[in-house]
Amino acid sequence: MNNKHTQFCFREGSIPLGSRTYIMGIINATPDSFSDGGDNFSVENALKTAIQMEKQGADILDIGGQSTRHDAIPISCDEEWERLEEILPSVLKATKLPVSVDTFYPEVAEKALSIGCHIINDVSGTVNPKMAEVIKKYGAGWVLMNSAVEETDNIAECIHNRLSNMLETAVSLGVNAQNICLDPGIGFGKTMEQNLKIVLETNNIKINGNAYLLGASRKRLIGYAVGDNSLPFKERDFGTVAINTIGVLGGADILRVHNVSAAVQAALVTDAIIKQGEDLNV
Repeated sequence: MNNKHTQFCFREGSIPLGSRTYIMGIINATPDSFSDGGDNFSVENALKTAIQMEKQGADILDIGGQSTRHDAIPISCDEEWERLEEILPSVLKATKLPVSVDTFYPEVAEKALSIGCHIINDVSGTVNPKMAEVIKKYGAGWVLMNSAVEETDNIAECIHNRLSNMLETAVSLGVNAQNICLDPGIGFGKTMEQNLKIVLETNNIKINGNAYLLGASRKRLIGYAVGDNSLPFKERDFGTVAINTIGVLGGADILRVHNVSAAVQAALVTDAIIKQGEDLNV
């Protein structure tokens, strides 16, 4: 919680940074996502999950129609929208939470924002000028993720520089810097050792003044760290809490998670401990 007097702005709202950790609940409207593929593929199930996550204390809901697991088969923007077009308005109506849409298609972003969504979570690893135009049009939040393959020992410096360049490019395209949240891209183009270093060096990677999102929930590095790559994904929430706690201690602002209740409790405790340290000037 190092961001002081800054905020992450998005359509019709914002969240102040530096006061506490925020939780983004994952709702995959897909049949093939690595952890919960099929669980929220229907409108009924996705809506039930969204309402439950709001009750559990989520601050943002992140809804996606395309799996980004390493061996997933990409789908077209039309098919992606078909998976979202009924779910998004239902969730917007049933909850009061900001809705983020996990897409790298400007066409899908345009449609989602036009019906009232607030944030675009873009895992493309690029700063697409067409997406920038959509973001500017609606004043939406834009999560930019580094998905580049990194061949370096100094992973923190490399990703910090890449995120700085992405931020600079987005601002040059007319996007307000406060509308941009940065994601180091754990699990995307990184070795397992690099993923662990990214978590450890959160404070050296993040850019003060911009929101920093950590998305490691149930990912393969947890199986790697515990020495069991066959560990079922839904049994990786304890490892997720450990990663998130270290990330928050390093200054992460938003945690993207599958298990909202566990993340909320862990974040509250971590924030309270950090607050004690601040009061004691530790």
